[in-house]
Order: sequence, then C-alpha cells, then structure tokens
Amino acid sequence: MRVGVIGGGQLAWMMAPEAAKLGISLLVQTPSMEDPAAAVAETVLAPLRDAKATAELADRCDAITFENEFVDLEALGELEKQGVVFAPSLSVLAPLLDKYHQRCYLRDIGLPVPEFISWEGDEDAAFLGKWPLVVKARRHGYDGQGTEVVHNMAELMAVWQRWGRVPVLLEEFIPFERELAVMAARRRGGEIAIYPVVETQQENQVCRRVLVPAAIDPKVAAQCETIARRILQPQSGPAVVGIFGIELFLTAQGQLLVNEIAPRTHNSGHFTIDACEISQFQMQLRAVCDLPLGQTTLKSPGAVMVNLLGYEHSRSDYRTKREQIAAIPGAHVHWYGKAESRPGRKLGHVTVQLAAPELAGDIARKVEYIWYPAPES
Repeated sequence: MRVGVIGGGQLAWMMAPEAAKLGISLLVQTPSMEDPAAAVAETVLAPLRDAKATAELADRCDAITFENEFVDLEALGELEKQGVVFAPSLSVLAPLLDKYHQRCYLRDIGLPVPEFISWEGDEDAAFLGKWPLVVKARRHGYDGQGTEVVHNMAELMAVWQRWGRVPVLLEEFIPFERELAVMAARRRGGEIAIYPVVETQQENQVCRRVLVPAAIDPKVAAQCETIARRILQPQSGPAVVGIFGIELFLTAQGQLLVNEIAPRTHNSGHFTIDACEISQFQMQLRAVCDLPLGQTTLKSPGAVMVNLLGYEHSRSDYRTKREQIAAIPGAHVHWYGKAESRPGRKLGHVTVQLAAPELAGDIARKVEYIWYPAPES
C-alpha cells in the first residue's frame, strides 16, 4: 500500500521508518527539500495548500493522511469528490481546524471545556471582566505561536492589534494542577487503541517534557480514556480514521477539561517510539490502512520525553551535546536534521526509559542541564 502525507516535517520523518516496517511506501507533499521527511520519502515538492500538487500525490497513493492542519479544506474537497481517500476524512477535520469551531464542536458532543467566546474587538463583552484570559489565534497556531495570556484590556488589545485585528478565541484561564495528554487511534473497522495518559510540562507555551505515565488517580485516567473514545466515535457525526492527540487540564478539584485536540500524531506521543510496543506513527499508518492496531502497552515501568528546543540562531548540529545525552542509560536521541536552529524551535527529542516513573524529574533535569547553556549570573 502507498500512503501520502501532507506535510514533510519531523512527524512525517518519524513515520517513514514505521512505514518501512509495515511494507508501506510513504510519499510526502512538502515545500522544501530541506524539510526532514524529504530525505526519507518520495517527495512532491510544493506548498501544502497547493491542491494540484495534492492531486499528483493522490495519483500515486491509496490514501492520504496529515502531518499538520495547514490545509485548504475547500480545495481538498474537490479531490475527495473525485474519490481521493483522506484519513481522517475532511468531514472529521472540518470542525477542528479553527480553534473556535473546535471548541464549539467539543462542547456540542458533550465534553467539558473552558468557558470561551469568539472575540473581534468588542470592549463591552461581559466575558472581559474575568482576568486573566487566554487569547488564541483561531488558525495556524503551534508550539506557543498564537497563544497569549493577558491580564487586562490593554494587553488584550495590544495582542489583537499585533495579530491583525482578526477574530480570536478568548477563553477563561484555568489554574490547572496538571496538563495531561492522551493519544488515541481508530481504524476504519472500528477498533480503537488508547495509549497511557501522560503529563506534559510547558514553558512559554511550548512543551518541554512529557512524564509517562501521568501520576494521577486511575479514575482520572479512565475519564481521559472515556473522553478519547467520545472524540473518536461521537454519537452523531463521522467517526475518526487515524490518530488524535488530546490535551486536557486537570484542576485541583479533580475536574477534567479538554483543552485542544490535534487530528494527527502529536509531540506528547513521541515517547511511544521507544517506550511502547507500537509507536504513534506506526499506529497512524495502521489506522489509515485498516490494519489491526496492536498493543499500546509500555515496555518499561516509566519513561520521560524531553524536547531539544533551539535556544539560539545557529546552523550547528550540536553533536557533542547529543552524544552526552545519548550516554544516559536508557536514552534514545532523535535528531530531526533541521538546517537551522532558532529559539523555541523543536530540533529533536530524547526519550529515556525508566525503572520507575518517579525518576522522570531527575532525568529530565539531567538532559536539560546538558542541552541548555547555563544562565548568565
């Protein structure tokens, strides 16, 4: 079978070796030969929103899946009418790509979400008295881009002006106890697979580390699984074919709120490559190709995943630091081969398998001590 991927970043790059294990040919549509996946898969070189290029991709594939959400649904719809198979389907993607529409959809299928509105500069909106608030770009936000916490009207207006005075998602600030995430997949035949719930830790709105499994009450983990099943197979509307990353807030009172969902593989699931029987990337391919999904169990009692984020503008490959991190017992370093580093950019990640989940914090600090330069005194 031949599977096309719209997007050629590190997610498609990590999918390539999993495709080879399954005997699947992988093709990617991506705008630059410097993109990570271009080195490991057949490539249609074109912008992601180029529908003619996607038609070429479709001619060479049995099904098309996604690495990101930067797509033109209207243009892809014409291809779907001609018989091109997308997984997830475009009807599944439609309510998810705009963050406001996604939040409305989650609310409408009965899931708990933070209070929210769509905001277009109305200074009289009653919602505005509940500072602080979180303001999010409705499209194309990722890795901390397009998310700001604002504490008063002046800060909100400044963000809105900077973003071009376009409609934004405005939501209540949740003083969460933990941020959680769960990866969940569904194949066309209806089988569902759910990975262990993890805790994600963010800095400057970017994920720094993932602790596996999350140190939470089993009842909370079961609630996360129930939410995942509701998203993959809602009571009304189309069911999912593919894999979703689901982000949640856990409050001090034990309440779960769905923050966001990504209709693809997700940073919070990178640990699965080394720490689980089947990785999230192989799981996505199995779901798309309607193969048995297999096991999501951990291969060790615990694990920690640490993102290797850029902290400077550079074209270094940081080989010495990577070798030092790789020397940590149980460590698996994944370097994405990006040509340029810049602050906050995801350059790679390391997963360390653990004899006990309680070791995660110490190991994460050890990785970060090696990777990041010492702060100036």
